[in-house]
Amino acid sequence: MKLAIVYDRVNKWGGAERVLLALHEIWPDAPLYTAVYNAARAGWADVFEVHPSFLQHIPFAKNHHELFPWLTPMSFESFDFGAYDVVLSVTSAEAKDVITKPGTTHICYCLTPTRYLWSGREEYEKAGIMGMVLRIMESTLKRWDLVAASRPDRYIAISNHVADRIKKYYHRSVAQVIYPPVDVDTFQPGEAGDYFLCVSRLVPYKKVDVVIHAFNTLGWKLKIVGTGSQEQYLKSIAKNNIEFLGGDLTDRELAAYYQRSRAFVSAADEDFGIVSLEAQACGKPVICPRESGMAETIIPGVTGELFDTDLVRALHKVMKKRYDSTLCRTNAEKFSSSRFQKEMKEAVARLTL
Repeated sequence: MKLAIVYDRVNKWGGAERVLLALHEIWPDAPLYTAVYNAARAGWADVFEVHPSFLQHIPFAKNHHELFPWLTPMSFESFDFGAYDVVLSVTSAEAKDVITKPGTTHICYCLTPTRYLWSGREEYEKAGIMGMVLRIMESTLKRWDLVAASRPDRYIAISNHVADRIKKYYHRSVAQVIYPPVDVDTFQPGEAGDYFLCVSRLVPYKKVDVVIHAFNTLGWKLKIVGTGSQEQYLKSIAKNNIEFLGGDLTDRELAAYYQRSRAFVSAADEDFGIVSLEAQACGKPVICPRESGMAETIIPGVTGELFDTDLVRALHKVMKKRYDSTLCRTNAEKFSSSRFQKEMKEAVARLTL
């Protein structure tokens, strides 16, 4: 079976990129097709044979793809997958736009329906130039996205939360839910410290400002790992009890911060949230919204706490309770990389029969 992997853009590091590396271990010869490739910012992709689209040669596109929303779908349509039996698109945006011939099976591992058009539209429309472009082109981009959403032969979702969105926005059924992999070998338990930890990209839909306001109120120690478009704004509203650690950390360094924390906290409506399981693998409880996909990874009252709107109340609850680090660790181990690889390999084989 000859398989190709397609991903939205290769110019950053995060949870989706961990998924791609796990897929590479299953299919080491599979090339990676993408709209743009920035090798300097995506060293993790060195293991792949990367094929960027024509968008690669347009000035500023490698780092500012959001300026070209009308070209990105076309960039994926330009690829020829006639030589492949299977195309596996991993996407939260345009990678599902690829066009395949009848003899090629297109399976979409959907991270979420295009966030800036659907579940996160309002937040993205507030964001500077990109927000202005989206407001102008919203109806056109939505029509294009719905056409693209009809192209995969089968969908696999990263969580039940995302499966519900696929049904709501794309009116497509989901063949299976396969949770992303967690590196439980790197993230190991350690001794508790005196601070809370938030690991996130610093962009509007992650709602890190909600976490900051809660800790401004409480005066408790909070450390934040991550970078993004809101970094300067978030630093400007944070009090002295909140420390920003940047985003250029190795997994070993990140694991040490998890290990020395009291608990992990998020206010985002996550699609899945690998970071919550990294925290649990380190023996730490997690606080997150009840409606987040992250909630699927938590055993309420055992490995963390869920909240509706009152984050401060949930934090007080965590401070008053002792959590068994072994139970947190055991829960995270159910989401291991070996489990992901087994389920994904079996699913692709079944869906291509």
